[in-house]
Amino acid sequence: MIPPIGVGLYGHNGHQLDLCGDRYPNARLVAVARFDQKPLPDGWQADPDIRSYATLAELLADRRVQLVSLCSPRRVDQARDAIACLRAGRAVYAEKPAALTEDELDRITATAATTGMPFREMAGTAFQPPYATVRKLVASGRIGTVVQVMVQKSYPYHSGRPLDDAVDGGLIGSAGIHAIRLIEHVAGESIVTVAGSRARLGGRELGASGRFTTAATLNFTLASGGVATAALNYLNPQGTGVWGNDELRIFGTAGLVAVSAGGARTRLVVGADDLGPIDDDPGVPREPHRDLYFDAYLNYLVTGAAMPLSTRDELHPTRVAIEATEITRKACP
Repeated sequence: MIPPIGVGLYGHNGHQLDLCGDRYPNARLVAVARFDQKPLPDGWQADPDIRSYATLAELLADRRVQLVSLCSPRRVDQARDAIACLRAGRAVYAEKPAALTEDELDRITATAATTGMPFREMAGTAFQPPYATVRKLVASGRIGTVVQVMVQKSYPYHSGRPLDDAVDGGLIGSAGIHAIRLIEHVAGESIVTVAGSRARLGGRELGASGRFTTAATLNFTLASGGVATAALNYLNPQGTGVWGNDELRIFGTAGLVAVSAGGARTRLVVGADDLGPIDDDPGVPREPHRDLYFDAYLNYLVTGAAMPLSTRDELHPTRVAIEATEITRKACP
């Protein structure tokens, strides 16, 4: 029997892995660094086999750590951190955006190639329900040729939300990247050009201490000749009843498929038939806090099974998000 992979958690700025319980049989938490241990169960906090370190360098000195899950305290440092992990002979699973510039992203992938160590971004948006089912449905041709995709990603503002993009990647890097993934990984359409603008008003009314990007609109042309739009904001009011007021609409020549209410509602219309909600794929479990893309990564590391996406396709939305961030900054300083 192959022993589980020793995982080290670095930072908790983002969606750090929840390794509690037996959620991931192929992984075992062995160390943390720059990490608040309060989310860990009491028994784990007292477990001497789960060591706590002050720095990434100390974490990498622990030979039991085979894979590092990166949620770096400042996203602007995460490319440097990823490269350090790869050079130390560790596989990496990095919070999005993995880097804030294309040059940094290129250096990460080049280091992964030269060291032979795997690097992956936390890019599983398309493989969680209900999007995994929608991805298969679109790929089957059920709605015909995809012509237009519309995405909304709307979250509430809260006092813990950074005003500095260097901390989390900003609205486009941290939230908009999901919209871009829905276009590329769910609708199956590669983005070739991007345009957009942003708004930096309303922050003080929301309770922020300074200006930040409260909303952005991005327009894309697709490799197929189709078009796509993403509406992004930190303006989701509490009355919607959902944390992420997300919507996805994919329009094809034979029908449309829609996801709304943060993934709680779906709808399929083909020709004259409104087929109503889409049944969940029984092979894609709805388990809170379980990252199915990380499951696939562990399976790849243990058995060599292929990942659902190539590294290039996985990281292309990150490249688009980096470009979109720069375009909107120039358009609306």
